[in-house]
Amino acid sequence: MNLMPDSDILTLLLGATLTVKLVMTFLACMSLWSWAIIFFKFFTIGTARKRVMSGYEAFMNSEDLTSGLKAIGTREQTPLARVSTLAVHEFRLLEKADVNRERKRLLVKDTLRRVLKQGISKEMRVLTRNLPFLATCANAAPFIGLFGTVWGIMHSFHSIGQTQSAALATVAPGISEALIATAIGLIVAIPATIFYNYFLGKLNEVESGMVDFAGAFLNRAEREIAWASKAEKKG
Repeated sequence: MNLMPDSDILTLLLGATLTVKLVMTFLACMSLWSWAIIFFKFFTIGTARKRVMSGYEAFMNSEDLTSGLKAIGTREQTPLARVSTLAVHEFRLLEKADVNRERKRLLVKDTLRRVLKQGISKEMRVLTRNLPFLATCANAAPFIGLFGTVWGIMHSFHSIGQTQSAALATVAPGISEALIATAIGLIVAIPATIFYNYFLGKLNEVESGMVDFAGAFLNRAEREIAWASKAEKKG
């Protein structure tokens, strides 16, 4: 049974006070922008997670560092490739530096670790961009809707004072528009909360995968690159 037809809801919205209309318009804009972020992040974070996991597995299954770097893909395609490119570039600069071999060996691991950490942080900043807006929607939308609720109830009491009547027909429009503002606030907040927490979980997986890759990269670099290794052959 339809207790409130769509035409009645539209009538209530059109007949709401200016303040409540502004509140509902603002909430509608928040909802549209949050859903745009949700759809975009669902694709970008999902793709990044898939590429990080598959790239890490390919790197671990490769025979050496060089083939492992080729296996993870190109710089334009995967986060791991972009992170490793920064590390390789820094490694080559250190290799060409006018520093004795022993000094290079002491510097290489700390240098690569810092560069890999910076690369991971850069990738995570890109992936987390605009997510704070979802958190803002989740926290603020119910209170914005509550403001519309309070205003609608105040309007109802004002109508009672003007008409000197507490009849349902007098107070119902204000209460109805107040409840609609509350409902819209919840409609904005609930999906924003759900997907914000969902994306945080996926981002933790992406970050963990990149950290594991960084550790594997450092281990292989130390083992396979002659001058970076602690063990040196003595003639």
